[in-house]
Amino acid sequence: MGTVVDDRGQSLTFPEPPARIVSLVPSTTETLFALGCGERVVGITRYCVHPAEQLGGRVKVGGTKTLEVERLLALNADLVIGNVEENTQEMFELIEQNHTIPLYAAFPRSVDDALHDLRRMGTLLGVPDAARQHHDRIVKRRAALQANAEPFTYAYLIWRGPWMGINAETFIAAMLAEAGGQNVFADAQHRYFELTPALLAEAAPDVVLLSSEPFPFKDKHRHELAEASGLPQERFVLIDGEYCSWHGVRMAEAFGYLRTFQQRPAGSEGVRIDSQ
Repeated sequence: MGTVVDDRGQSLTFPEPPARIVSLVPSTTETLFALGCGERVVGITRYCVHPAEQLGGRVKVGGTKTLEVERLLALNADLVIGNVEENTQEMFELIEQNHTIPLYAAFPRSVDDALHDLRRMGTLLGVPDAARQHHDRIVKRRAALQANAEPFTYAYLIWRGPWMGINAETFIAAMLAEAGGQNVFADAQHRYFELTPALLAEAAPDVVLLSSEPFPFKDKHRHELAEASGLPQERFVLIDGEYCSWHGVRMAEAFGYLRTFQQRPAGSEGVRIDSQ
């Protein structure tokens, strides 16, 4: 086994591939199973939902922002996998107080970062060939998406009460850029920031994307924002947030999904899932 350095600059070396893994990141849990490491996963968060048919029997150690540390410690894990954005520094400190549990944390902010992390995970887990296969599939889908990209402007909302959007320094923005997306709030001071219907009206994006997570936007919110902003209702589109914010193996399906967005008829109310 080689040595890998995570996105916090921490170096991890294993003489043998880790056999008992706790995943604190839903997209990572899905990736672990896709890489053939599902049997090694002993702990997950309550937000880890894919692959649903294979997650039975795994201990839930809390959420992505909270940790039931005693449950985690009882699993005798030899690797915990986290994410700098999805998890908290307090969670990492709780884990690292027990110096026998190595912690690996990623923080991909671009597509290239996420591709690098996938290959790095393959090295860390002793499955480089599986990681390379998924990497190459993602690269192929990415090229197909880029080949059909046409510029469009957008705002992407992640929360209601208050309304919140994203700036250009997010993985979501990086994914949408692959499809030609230009964020009208790219220069916002904070990566996630509060906005108002008046700001949406002033920015007048071609499309306002209402994500399914972390806030589960519904059709009624399209009507609410259209009325509050005065923008045409057809500009407000419900979009599956997993395909915009999850890194790892999900990216192959995400690029297929975003191709259907490129082909979305004007005035349609959502995005049809088609990952082929």
